[in-house]
Amino acid sequence: MDGDDNRATRHADGSAGDADYGRIGRGYASYRRPEPAIAAQIEAALGPAGRILNVGAGAGSYEPRGRDVAAVEPSASMRAQRPVEIAPAIDAAAERLPFPDKAFDAAMATFTVHQWQDLDAGLREMRRVTRGPVVILSCDPALVEAFWLADYAPKVLATEARRYPALDHIGQVLGGSVEIVPVSIPLACRDGFNEAYYGRPESFLEEGARSACSAWSFVDAAENAVSIERLRGDLASGAWDARYGALRRQPSYDGSLRLVISPG
Repeated sequence: MDGDDNRATRHADGSAGDADYGRIGRGYASYRRPEPAIAAQIEAALGPAGRILNVGAGAGSYEPRGRDVAAVEPSASMRAQRPVEIAPAIDAAAERLPFPDKAFDAAMATFTVHQWQDLDAGLREMRRVTRGPVVILSCDPALVEAFWLADYAPKVLATEARRYPALDHIGQVLGGSVEIVPVSIPLACRDGFNEAYYGRPESFLEEGARSACSAWSFVDAAENAVSIERLRGDLASGAWDARYGALRRQPSYDGSLRLVISPG
């Protein structure tokens, strides 16, 4: 894109939202891998679309393979982690997409709308360039803090809840009839967002796992360290298992994860 994409407001690596992926995203692709069950739900929502746009595409986790996909990602760190077998991402931001009207059969955005500088502008751009369904994977902010992690890292989840936009607002901006669909999270979920570790609490002890969830980066490092030590202590003593141990055997978790589907 040209100078009109507000580069002055972007981080050094090009990250266009509130999170600096040049700082926190270097190992992102190792932890944020596509979960097949979630990918299947996204592909079903996209329907038979041949030409698809992925906005805020990151490392390309949920881009349907075998289809014609154009990806937009402002962060150089994220673009560099895309697998070699998929198309390189274009350096652009959601708020100003470099495509003509109705250029795509469908569009998608996964775990990204909460980071855009201007949510409404980005959603309107997605609808402008798409003649078919627009599919958004996000979280319901009203449900984020119901997750057990709030017992240990309340500011992390409060930050996450504050950043996620209301799902009905996303639907209003996209316009028309919109469907909001719950997305179940499997126990062995390959995509390492916070709720993915609902039954594997030890994962939060890994710095890389926390870095791959941007909400942790908005909380003071010393406070995060206290949270992790509290969790570590409860895991060692059995206190976590006394309260939540059944989750280790629960095959899926219905938390805040949702698909917003605007059919177009």
